[in-house]
Amino acid sequence: MAMILYGIPNCDTVKKARVWMEGQARPYAFHDYKKAGVEEGRLRGWVERAGWEKLLNRAGTTFRKLPEADKADLDSDKAVALMLAQPSMIKRPVLEAGEVLLVGFKPEEWNAALG
Repeated sequence: MAMILYGIPNCDTVKKARVWMEGQARPYAFHDYKKAGVEEGRLRGWVERAGWEKLLNRAGTTFRKLPEADKADLDSDKAVALMLAQPSMIKRPVLEAGEVLLVGFKPEEWNAALG
């Protein structure tokens, strides 16, 4: 199964996930969405599968620095627009592995999902 790990290389959580993947001898491709962005269709697919609430990183500096008007009345479309404009607002990492979609890194979840 082809696996793609989406994230930002200097993110500590992404670094932990990459070390875990390598320690598990799981081959994957890395997609730096800060440099390469994320296609809107892919992001909307993630939102459909995981929910925008899980994907939008509200704890990060980028989100916290937004004007209050941008943070108000969030819904799926507004969250997608924010994440497309500022990919660092997407929770990291995101792992696509066939039918499996994992958001954030918790080794026990990844072990259970990837077998």
